[in-house]
Amino acid sequence: MKKNFISILILGCTIINIVLSAITMYSVVSTNQKTAAIVTDVANVLSLDLGAGPEEATASEVPIENIVTYSISDKMTIELKGTPGDNTTHYAMVSVFFSMDSSHPDYKKYGETMGDNEVILKSIIGDVFSNYTIDEARLEQDEIRNEILKKVQNKYSGSSFVFDVSFSDIVFQ
Repeated sequence: MKKNFISILILGCTIINIVLSAITMYSVVSTNQKTAAIVTDVANVLSLDLGAGPEEATASEVPIENIVTYSISDKMTIELKGTPGDNTTHYAMVSVFFSMDSSHPDYKKYGETMGDNEVILKSIIGDVFSNYTIDEARLEQDEIRNEILKKVQNKYSGSSFVFDVSFSDIVFQ
């Protein structure tokens, strides 16, 4: 008789547990969907505010006949920031090239002699990449490009004749 009573008690507790779990899941999922919708709306609003300023050119605004590219002569191997808890040194091997607007007023002044400043450009690229761990560098390549672009534009007196930075053959180790 005691075994039957205990079995019925366990069955009752199990049913109560299933019902409470279902109620909890329903409330969490519906709340999560609402939160995801709000985050998506906020992200959409912010992306409108992050557009290029009035003086900055973007790749879609520069006609193809006015785009001139400058490529760093060799592949760069850059040591990345260490990951906490990981004693392994990680590297990024990357080829970098810059897109310039040949119709921009500063192109004649700076763009035609960009190769003379390759060491400075390599230094900027290395400095930016070395601030990222291997995981961050893999996930945040757009952020790295934007940071390199801003630093290069600042180096050229804030000029926006360089309007894009691109990576090719990027490998992480």
